[in-house]
Amino acid sequence: MHPVQFVSLGPGEPELITVKGLKVLQTADRIFCPETLTKDGRRISRAVDILLQLDIPENTIYRFSLPMNKQREKALEAYNQVYIDASTLQQKGEKVCIVAEGDAGFYSSIHYIYEKLQTDCIPVEHIAGIPAFIAAGAKAGLHIASQEEQLTVIPGITTAEEIEKLINRKRAIVIMKLSQCTDEIHRCIRLHPEYCYHYFENVGTPEEMYINDSKRIATLRFPYFSLLIIRPKAF
Repeated sequence: MHPVQFVSLGPGEPELITVKGLKVLQTADRIFCPETLTKDGRRISRAVDILLQLDIPENTIYRFSLPMNKQREKALEAYNQVYIDASTLQQKGEKVCIVAEGDAGFYSSIHYIYEKLQTDCIPVEHIAGIPAFIAAGAKAGLHIASQEEQLTVIPGITTAEEIEKLINRKRAIVIMKLSQCTDEIHRCIRLHPEYCYHYFENVGTPEEMYINDSKRIATLRFPYFSLLIIRPKAF
């Protein structure tokens, strides 16, 4: 029996997928791929866009709707249905993939399905990918951490005080999903204009944005696909 393979697509630029990940997708019978419904009724999926640019046959792609809000009940229902469908197809001998942007095991809620399959003793495989902050650092020419320097990666549930504590310990910080902490980031910039702020939006896509001017960053409302790298001045 083939394992259910969780393929990491990378941050958004199709060429940043690994060779192994691409080969797995090219031989898959079914690829489960999340999409979201916009307020104006459009169905959008960055993951599908990546797959199509990689010339993955559209008839192997199965889209499932994934609500993007803090109430996770609907998302868990969607993941549970994918778990049922994926395990059924796997037991029939099909090659099943479930894709995620970035890395499937790094701040990816798709891991819920992985753990459910593991619990039921269904073989799974996680194929590594490039997380967005690594691609962002490369794009900006940043050396995010070197030698014995420490790096802390945190989700967007943070405060200006937490950031200050980490910086005082001489750590570089990556904050993911900035839309959850817009006001705290703005407050941190007001309190500590001396820090180095590197803001990224829609990494790996045509809408990609990089700003290292803290005054400009302090005027922005951050979308879901955004991250911030903060470093002390003399790091």
